[in-house]
Amino acid sequence: MAYPTVYPSGTTLYDPEKCWNGYTIFQAKETGACIINMNGATEQIWQGLHGFPNAMLPGGFVIGSTGERSNKYGYQDFRDLVQVDWDGKIVWRFDQHEYIEDPGEEPQWMARMHHDFQREGCPVGYYVPGMTPKVTDGNTLILVHKNLYHKDISDKLLLDDAFIEVTWDGNIVWEWVCSEHFHELNFREDARNTLCRIPNLRACGGGMGDWMHINSMSVLGPNRWFDAGDKRFHPENIIWSGRQTNIIAITDKESSRLVWVLGPDYDTSPELKRLGWIIGPHHAHMIPMGLPGEGHILVFDNGGWGGYGAPNPGAPAGFNNALRDYSRVLEIDPNTLNIVWQFTPAELGLTYPVDCARFYSPFVSSVQRLPNGNTLIAEGSDGRLMEVTADHQLVWEYISPYWGQTSRMNMIYRAYRIPYEWVPQLPRPIETRIDCMDVARFRVPGAAEFGEKRVIKMNGVRPYNLIHSACVMPGDR
Repeated sequence: MAYPTVYPSGTTLYDPEKCWNGYTIFQAKETGACIINMNGATEQIWQGLHGFPNAMLPGGFVIGSTGERSNKYGYQDFRDLVQVDWDGKIVWRFDQHEYIEDPGEEPQWMARMHHDFQREGCPVGYYVPGMTPKVTDGNTLILVHKNLYHKDISDKLLLDDAFIEVTWDGNIVWEWVCSEHFHELNFREDARNTLCRIPNLRACGGGMGDWMHINSMSVLGPNRWFDAGDKRFHPENIIWSGRQTNIIAITDKESSRLVWVLGPDYDTSPELKRLGWIIGPHHAHMIPMGLPGEGHILVFDNGGWGGYGAPNPGAPAGFNNALRDYSRVLEIDPNTLNIVWQFTPAELGLTYPVDCARFYSPFVSSVQRLPNGNTLIAEGSDGRLMEVTADHQLVWEYISPYWGQTSRMNMIYRAYRIPYEWVPQLPRPIETRIDCMDVARFRVPGAAEFGEKRVIKMNGVRPYNLIHSACVMPGDR
């Protein structure tokens, strides 16, 4: 991806009549948890509250983390998970998962939380009508790390993923460990070979294999599939996505077994071939009951690189052997695997392959179904948030102005839209329409004036015709 030296930030497009208006919360890179209004004004930042992700609760409460383990010994290990009030006071904290004694560091308890959590009362981290996350009590489901060896995966130390459920008082009442279900994932022999040799090694702690890299986790919640008798979709079962393995799966809460798995391969049936290869997925979840598309799986299919398998020209060692240079948002029927709705470069009117990378986030990113049927998309690697309608019209766009100092990026891991009523501390903001800018006529102050000084029309030269006016994706020819 290539960036210009300067481009607009803040809200660049806004149609109040077509949007589902509210506040949006996301991580302002290294600054803290940030909420903005629809016109892009920052309403408040909780400085130092990390967002992996940040989530807002009714009453102006925010959940996040207050510290990260030294990168010498851990990778994306966050010290705790906390809930703070509007003024930044910590009203709940969990850090009692593992007692850490890193060399040269003060021994301490850590949650080792990463990438996701869900508070009881709502199956997902965003607003769902009629499903309110608990604020003063309730259990919390947390995605955490564990270091272990598993000889059937690799002889190397693994940075494994686990789910824990903790009470308001901090007691762990349930745990699920990913590596214990390796044989339920049906990796091919070439993938097992590659995974054994190269389990996505991280430099921390002398080298650890982040073999699965789970990046999202949420309960299914009430849904029509379970109501119709399909026990795979029990409301307490947990759906998750593995970024490195290209897997989306559902864990049965009672038995701990996997009862629904998508991936790691997408060429073993006509249904999977029609769906296409999902690569590096983020924020896979079931659309909750009460929202348009309820019961379908919504996922940001990043593209980029991921997977284990046979060597190919793009992956000579078989590691990250699936490659694609654009992203997709997919809404999938979990029974037929049909794509019910999608947002890809084609829906943006981009031409394949020359400019498909204009919708491309090879890491991070998220997607939220809004109550009016619109979809909030975080194209996270370049800090871009979009709200699009069911017929793919872009009605809101925001570019984060918050850039990191240690890493020169304005990336957004995940973003959530919440109703104004959840933040009673703020007056309802004025919503001002922002029309799409004519970038062909925009100039930085002090640059050359608009218009051409001298235009010569060539006799006998035909005007240029764009051969492909719409995006043509692979397989459509």
